[in-house]
Amino acid sequence: MNINNNSTKVKKELLVRIARLQLAGELDSRKINRIPIEMRPAGTPPIGCCTYHDRELLRMRILARMGISVEKYSDLNDLDDYAKEALSREKPTWPMITVLHEACNGCVKQNFMVTNACQGCFARPCMVNCPKKAIHIIHHAHIDAEKCIHCGLCEQNCPYHAIIKITVPCEAACPVGAISKGEDGHEVIDFHKCIYCGKCMQECPFGAMMDKSQLVDVIKHIMNGQKVSVMYAPAIASQFKVSSEQLEAGFKKLGFTEVYEVAQGADICAEKEAAEFEERMKKGDRLMTTSCCSAYVRAVHIHVPDLDPCVSETRSPMHYAAEIAKRDNPECVTVFVGPCLAKRREGFDDDFVDYVITAEELNAFFEAKDIDVTKLEPLIKQDKPSASARNFARSGGVAQAVRCRLKDPSILKLDVINGLNKEGMKKLRYYGDINAGRVKPDEKTGNLVEVMSCEGGCIAGPCVVQKVNLANVQLDKYVKSAGVQ
Repeated sequence: MNINNNSTKVKKELLVRIARLQLAGELDSRKINRIPIEMRPAGTPPIGCCTYHDRELLRMRILARMGISVEKYSDLNDLDDYAKEALSREKPTWPMITVLHEACNGCVKQNFMVTNACQGCFARPCMVNCPKKAIHIIHHAHIDAEKCIHCGLCEQNCPYHAIIKITVPCEAACPVGAISKGEDGHEVIDFHKCIYCGKCMQECPFGAMMDKSQLVDVIKHIMNGQKVSVMYAPAIASQFKVSSEQLEAGFKKLGFTEVYEVAQGADICAEKEAAEFEERMKKGDRLMTTSCCSAYVRAVHIHVPDLDPCVSETRSPMHYAAEIAKRDNPECVTVFVGPCLAKRREGFDDDFVDYVITAEELNAFFEAKDIDVTKLEPLIKQDKPSASARNFARSGGVAQAVRCRLKDPSILKLDVINGLNKEGMKKLRYYGDINAGRVKPDEKTGNLVEVMSCEGGCIAGPCVVQKVNLANVQLDKYVKSAGVQ
């Protein structure tokens, strides 16, 4: 779904309003209770059944924006009570995703529907090609729901495109089947299957799937005068139409003590993966996969265990950047900024990473402090990471960074899985079968496989603020400005 929609606009407005109240020292005051009324004043055309219901949903959304699960919501509590809870917590709470059932549409099960465009034609390809004889025609086509197996042949064969597929967007987007309907008809996430790719959040048109923000926690540490080090992913440099030096000036204006490019960690990651790949090939391994995309790594661990031994043992660029920050100042609070929900999951398991915020939250933080990064004086930088490290944000970039560090690039046969949709998971299982010896590799099979959960790479993550084509342009500038190719 296009990132320019009402759901993302409301999300941003809530983040900005919450941040402004917190920066003014008024988050836990009665003022927070007025946000839903101010955003949906009397006389506003309702989105749902009525203005009052819209306000109630906004109250619940505010909980998620403060890092609290909406499952804990009670209308007996005021929002300032929840704000006090958010400000007093010592670390983020589990799980990272919360489902707003009151907003969930309870979409009907996936099915095929005949529209008025049907002409009841003489050829009747929909009926002839149906393997279960589930279609009969009286003036126009009718589908017998009890016989239909949802194969889609009727849709594919209709010359008028009169048969359409009705999907459940979040279920259809989930590549690992982690989302299904609960007993009440609303969607439920199986966290044992979930890989935290964020595709359900991206595709739900009702904004019912929500990430739990850590922005309140980060602002709290900055306001308390603690040393807070920020590490921004290469994809973040693609989200703002400024140079990396201006972006880093913006981080300083926000109150961060030290600023690190995660591309520094990407350089370390690429060096280690190149050495590991050479060692594995020398040892006789069939293949190795890259490891910087944590959604993919989790997908392998849970859903394609046959491929598990092939995953690189090298840690992610986020880890190495956080390690640098902690080495420089062991007492600092580390904050990773990325476009991704999976990195927030990875941060829970990494002792060097204290918090993870997204491009959306960073954008809201800038607006809450009235900072226009395009007008800031660039910071002077002494050292820059390599161009190949900055290019980690793009699909294929990780593999190319490893390739250019090999002593003998001729040993490499590269393959890239660009996005973990249903087809991407199918290809992943194919490589699992190869490693298990069930399938023989063909001429197209790679021995170094890069996998990105998001199609196009990290610049297309679930929590970005820039369209992919524009992010690609900005990333090119960021890569070209690197010190070493």
